[in-house]
Amino acid sequence: MNQQTAATSVDQSVIDRLAALPAANIGDAMQRLGIAAAEIQAVWNGAKLAGPAYTVWVAPGDNAGIHEALKHAQPGQVIVVNGGGYTDRALLGELIGERAVSKGIAGFAVDGAVRDAVDLGEINLPVFARSTSPAGPYKNGPFKVGQPIAFGGVAVMPGDIVVGDSDGVVIIPADAAEQIAAAAEAVNLDESQRRAAILASRATTTS
Repeated sequence: MNQQTAATSVDQSVIDRLAALPAANIGDAMQRLGIAAAEIQAVWNGAKLAGPAYTVWVAPGDNAGIHEALKHAQPGQVIVVNGGGYTDRALLGELIGERAVSKGIAGFAVDGAVRDAVDLGEINLPVFARSTSPAGPYKNGPFKVGQPIAFGGVAVMPGDIVVGDSDGVVIIPADAAEQIAAAAEAVNLDESQRRAAILASRATTTS
């Protein structure tokens, strides 16, 4: 079944504000909710991810739905995959990554395994996953695209904002994105001020 749920649109300026913030600040602003399972991490160092979710639900170890998603996902979107947390077969690698780059996809967040981590880094495609595996996928289905899914213990609606950095992945509900951006910016400012006070106190103590 491939019927798609209408996504709530978030202004690009709000997405840019969220992209500029650490995932930890966003998670704190959401009272520690909306944070995906800690095992889901960047597969190459320095990867950062931000954009509205295009959702996919696939059978464990099967990537037919990801191929379908690539036909429909728009530039700037993050393809978010519920792979059931299955880690013995990679759902995507360099070839799908190259197709995604060509389409302007912002990256992938995968509750499952991927492969070709070094190559994905070389093409500068942000990919977050539960693990890596050299084993390739099946392509038989079934799958659903553009529907509400579970991802690393978090509910994701099409159009929700996905942010990933070196700490992991957070999911921001689209209908609250602007308020959460403002709250996360306040968290970031507070932390910056407290850090400055600590450094000033240290300088005074050591002088």
